[in-house]
Amino acid sequence: MSLAVWFSLLTASVVISFTPGAGAINTMSNALNHGWRRSIWGIVGQQLALVVHVAIVAAGVGLLVSRSEVLFNGIRYAGAAYLVFLGIRLILAKPAVAEPDEMQTVESREGAWSMVRRGFWVNLLNPKAIVFFLAFIPQFIRLDQPPLPQYLVLIVTVIVVDVLVMWGFFASAARPFRRLTRSAQGQRALNTVFGVLFIAVAAILVFLH
Repeated sequence: MSLAVWFSLLTASVVISFTPGAGAINTMSNALNHGWRRSIWGIVGQQLALVVHVAIVAAGVGLLVSRSEVLFNGIRYAGAAYLVFLGIRLILAKPAVAEPDEMQTVESREGAWSMVRRGFWVNLLNPKAIVFFLAFIPQFIRLDQPPLPQYLVLIVTVIVVDVLVMWGFFASAARPFRRLTRSAQGQRALNTVFGVLFIAVAAILVFLH
């Protein structure tokens, strides 16, 4: 991969990562509920899903998904249902804080593996991501060169950029609101906002083709 092509890939990756979606919402929600540092676990899960997406496209399965309405809709509805589940769970979640008269905060401690798993499924159950990569990847892969090194450069670039954007921007953007999680009312309001956002993304996934 030439330097000019790599810079094009880098620019495209930055634009894609900054585009708000379920991954960004999941990252901000994690940063609010579990802190900036621990939000990295959800981001790790999201990157694992990106690796699977690229592997699917590289193996040619992505073309099958994009051309099969049954497969595409099956994954699409499963992804939307999972986002609705996450949204409702957030909205109904009990605030994980102590009573005001206790003068201390009890932080919710979701396990790292649980956060990785949730981030993975949030990103994986998005068939449009597969179709997008199907259109995106060929722009940066030359058929007259060995494919493996090119795919490695592509996936490393995409992952590094996405981690920096998710952790450095979206997770950091949630930090000013962190103080709201110190009260039951503030945490309930934030959970409701992010729960509604998850459901809104699910609706977009279902109704906008």
